[in-house]
Amino acid sequence: MEHGGDEAANIAFKVFTFEDKKSTRETLSVSIPEVLDPQYGMYVWPCAVVLAQYAWIHREELRGKTVLELGAGVSLPGVVAARCGADVILSDSSDKPLCLQNCRRSCEANGLQDVTVLGLSWGDVSPDLLLLPRLDIVLGSDVFYDPEDFEDVLVTFVFLLRKNPRAQFWTSYQLRSADWSIEALLHRWKLNCVQVPLDQFEASESDLAGSALPGRHTIQMMIISKKMEEVQEGTDSPAAEPERF
Repeated sequence: MEHGGDEAANIAFKVFTFEDKKSTRETLSVSIPEVLDPQYGMYVWPCAVVLAQYAWIHREELRGKTVLELGAGVSLPGVVAARCGADVILSDSSDKPLCLQNCRRSCEANGLQDVTVLGLSWGDVSPDLLLLPRLDIVLGSDVFYDPEDFEDVLVTFVFLLRKNPRAQFWTSYQLRSADWSIEALLHRWKLNCVQVPLDQFEASESDLAGSALPGRHTIQMMIISKKMEEVQEGTDSPAAEPERF
């Protein structure tokens, strides 16, 4: 991909090196391009580093799985998942072409040629959403940023569960307000949520993957899935027809 001189001058590449300190002592380095731009999706945010660390520590679980990253932006978690052997699809809002371009740029910087990049807007049942394959894992870092988007994010995941009721949503978020909660929405959409302590996947330090981004921010990691009783009830049922939520 060729870049104009002005655009290239605004691109800075950040290298993140993930380590497995407790077992194999393997490492993985990825290069992520950031672009000087007012759009939030053009930068690496602290939550993305934490989610990428979770993906790295669970790399054996990711190998061979089909993974979608929502609101990918610079795509750090998705790139790590792809480098770990997952079949990855990156997505960001369909009305943010520059963010989608940066998803492609991140893939190029890491030698990833088979990653699909799609424009998907949360809450919209678009043709691209309908055509997605059966997913095993959905990734989303800091997608619970604006309370106005909370239900749209969860509705998109619920729709994806139609093809695989056992899919999981791995998501990290930064605690910005004690008044913001997705608990009522989880109940409404019959979803289960498990908090994962950061020290369980070596993410409790302020410096992570060679970056000080996590710092002193309060970041939490969650695994969201369909409630087990809902999965069991629908195990032998045919897939429901798509609906617009």
